[in-house]
Amino acid sequence: MSQAPTTQPDRLLRWMNCLADATRLRLLALLAEHELGVSDLCDVVQLPQSTVSRHLKILGDEGWAISRRQGTTNLYQVVLDELEERQRELWLITRDEASEWATLQQDKLRLQQLVLNKQQDADAFFADAAEQWESIRHELYGSRFTTDAMLGLIPCTWTIADLGCGSGTLASELSPFVKQIIGIDNSEPMLIAAQQRTENETNIELRKGDLSSLPIDDNAVDATLCVIVLSYIEDPAAAVQEMARILKPGGRAVIVDLLAHNRDPFRRQMGQVHSGFTTERLTELFEQAGLTDIRSRPLPPAHEATGPALLFITAIKPIAT
Repeated sequence: MSQAPTTQPDRLLRWMNCLADATRLRLLALLAEHELGVSDLCDVVQLPQSTVSRHLKILGDEGWAISRRQGTTNLYQVVLDELEERQRELWLITRDEASEWATLQQDKLRLQQLVLNKQQDADAFFADAAEQWESIRHELYGSRFTTDAMLGLIPCTWTIADLGCGSGTLASELSPFVKQIIGIDNSEPMLIAAQQRTENETNIELRKGDLSSLPIDDNAVDATLCVIVLSYIEDPAAAVQEMARILKPGGRAVIVDLLAHNRDPFRRQMGQVHSGFTTERLTELFEQAGLTDIRSRPLPPAHEATGPALLFITAIKPIAT
């Protein structure tokens, strides 16, 4: 009967040597509780940075502690699953035997206070910054990350129809997150621009066609997007009927368009047929197309926007029972 391989004596002796030092034992106990930097550990164990750093290097070299970089700081931690089996067993025995050591109890209390102070510092920051948080976040990180976070919620298996795709901006944005995008537009110059914009995207297919007679099969897509397009269409009801036709059962239709307005010079300047839509009108169009679970809301205009406010509305194609 074969026996399990044993730990080499020299390795075992090195592990035991690490645990035989009181300072290293204290550091390991703290790092098993929380991920900490050198300055944090110095505050808790009340020893100079040079001493703590020297012992951390030994613990790292022997595989007791792992570290990662956060800005200009190295953070250290003991992760049980990262230890070798015999090493983990040795640590668990040592930890249990030292659990009543008064020094470790004192360290644990200081660690708890350190963590509490950090949380209070974070709470105080957000309390002071609450009113300005959006501008602070935008200044530090931009705004793109919020869009990517929301796009990441879209199932990656979806096929989406971008109706009135224009120059392909929306299709390009969606491309990394879904299986396929079918872009439809009846303007040849727009399709050329879209082709140039999306030429490196292998999952975008562009087709020429009218929204009132889409070149897409029945029940073919998981979602339809129609963004600032209905205002240009003579018969919006026909376009919404087509959206419903090409959706799979359970698929989602999304429309973003102008909220009803009285800016007729703007409408003429932009070549639009309709001066936007009311929530009631788009809801009626969805209901006539057999779509359900209708949800809508006006979209607050961006600070720099000069056009009319917009309206968002979405609905589901029912699954037959």
